[in-house]
Amino acid sequence: MMALPTWQGADSGGAPEALRRVAACSRRQGALSAVLAAACALLAIELRAYTWLALFAALLLPLGACGALLLLMQRGAAARGWLALWGGLLALSPACVLAAGWIYAIGLSWVGIAPLNEVQVMAVEVLLLSLLFVLPLWMAQQRARTLHIAQLSQAALASDLKALQAQIEPHFLYNTLANTRYLVRHDPERATGMLDHLIAYLRSALPDLRSPMSTLGRECELAGHYLALMAIRYGERLRIQIDCDAEVQGLALPPLMLMPLVENAVQHGVEPHAGEVTVAVSARRQHDQVQVAVRDNGAGVGNAVLGSGVGLRNVRQRLQAIYGDKASLRLHIGADGWTVAELTLPVPA
Repeated sequence: MMALPTWQGADSGGAPEALRRVAACSRRQGALSAVLAAACALLAIELRAYTWLALFAALLLPLGACGALLLLMQRGAAARGWLALWGGLLALSPACVLAAGWIYAIGLSWVGIAPLNEVQVMAVEVLLLSLLFVLPLWMAQQRARTLHIAQLSQAALASDLKALQAQIEPHFLYNTLANTRYLVRHDPERATGMLDHLIAYLRSALPDLRSPMSTLGRECELAGHYLALMAIRYGERLRIQIDCDAEVQGLALPPLMLMPLVENAVQHGVEPHAGEVTVAVSARRQHDQVQVAVRDNGAGVGNAVLGSGVGLRNVRQRLQAIYGDKASLRLHIGADGWTVAELTLPVPA
């Protein structure tokens, strides 16, 4: 009669809620339904339409009993879940179909009317069961499955982000403090500048790292403070350009979406290169999209695979989870030979 779905779902709490949406009703709805059923029954008796009355009772009474029994079963803690729900529905369905044929035949026999083909009534009951219970519950289960997978994906991305934060923050702080300690002894003025930029960086970074959303303007500001610290560390080897258009500064952006691109430029562009390197960060709107680019004219990628790092993979996964196909991260070599990490984001409607 119906196939038991193969996926049972980790979120067992979704089954009782889905069943309540399908089968339950409020007191007002129940009272109104009872009044309408009584009115239809009285009208059928008045018109002597006993065949219609028997058919009406045969189709609705087993459905109501099936829904009530399923609701009672799902109230028990041990019986909750999709497996118990489908098992109960599979067990009750044959009895519901047989009861429809029995009620139809007995109802007409009471008034002395020979019943028509009970098999047709039972076939209609199967159709009603499928339309009123099986199909809605199957659709609800698929939605619960999709939601559960999305929640697992979000949890995995959140875990990766926390791991990325735990990796970036101590490593960055240790290096900065070690450089500051050296500069305190040999160049106090530059040490003071490094501490000022570190304070500004932490003031911008720490609140956003603990919140689910930042802005493109704050992320560019954070990148600027980070690059300023790196400029003190690398001296004249590093030049910085930050260009974030005013019209896109308020665009919502998850934290740590831009920083891995900037750090990648420093690590792979500045560190291995002996000469002067420029790291340029730009953000501007182009039609219904925002283009954010981190460019450098440093060492290039050599034999490395573009975008193979953990941080960039995390950025791609978060973009897919939050924006779907509306956002992307592309790494390529520009026509001028610069290494480019280009982030494309949608503009909210």
